[in-house]
Amino acid sequence: MSNKRRAFGIAALQLKLDEVDNLELLLQKIQRTKLRYPWVKMVVLSELAVRGVGAQHACELPSPQENAFCRTARELGIWLIPGSMYEKCGAAVFNTTPVIAPSGEVVARYRKIYPFLPYEKGVTGGDRFVVFDVPGVGRFGVSICYDMWFPETTRALVWLGAEVIIHPTKTDTIDRKDELSIVRASASMNQCYIVDVNSAGTQGVGHSLVVGPEGETIHQASVEEEIIAFEIDVEKVEQVRERGMKGLGQTLKSFRDGRVRYPQYEEGAVSAALENLGELKIPE
Repeated sequence: MSNKRRAFGIAALQLKLDEVDNLELLLQKIQRTKLRYPWVKMVVLSELAVRGVGAQHACELPSPQENAFCRTARELGIWLIPGSMYEKCGAAVFNTTPVIAPSGEVVARYRKIYPFLPYEKGVTGGDRFVVFDVPGVGRFGVSICYDMWFPETTRALVWLGAEVIIHPTKTDTIDRKDELSIVRASASMNQCYIVDVNSAGTQGVGHSLVVGPEGETIHQASVEEEIIAFEIDVEKVEQVRERGMKGLGQTLKSFRDGRVRYPQYEEGAVSAALENLGELKIPE
């Protein structure tokens, strides 16, 4: 294990946002957060914070909005995960989260693997997982909102070494409490930090949640606007994974050492039970 890892300050911004162009507001909030909490080294926004829903707003990346975030990250010397934005790529539209380093460089772009279909119309799912390293701290992974309803996505990030998962969310519906249970369970099963950032106001119902590697709640927000500044300690992830959650289950070691072959992942696998569910469409 590395002896160089240490505490790392993150600010999750649960902001009151409307379905309009929010770029200038977001830039101001990021700057004010860094001024108020100079020890924060990473700022995270909610899903689609820039403009809200609507694939018609998609732009090719890099875009003017992404460039503005890059300038802010460079000026403030922070890692910046500016929620997500609709990315146009040829005929396809993706729900994409850029990962911006303190140099202002986009070091990765994650395309949401599971768009919220059939409601997130016109959006194509990505097919690549994204992890990135923060020097001297640890490895981070990115997923977006509905992705977490599929436990394989979180496990894949952890398999690739993620110790912290950044998870922008945009939920304005009654199932937010169910999402919170998934966040806690995912952190416990994968022995990692999860930073789940929802919006407030018109865009979302709030209740952002930060959970540690033993399933402990570091902070759960209200429905109002909140700047959630906290520190993670990646050494705790290493300890929990080595010794077991609360000194008990060493889940990742058991997963690593298991020899079971899951039928759903066999080449050409078809489930009669799932085929009988019918078409993916809005219920009538």
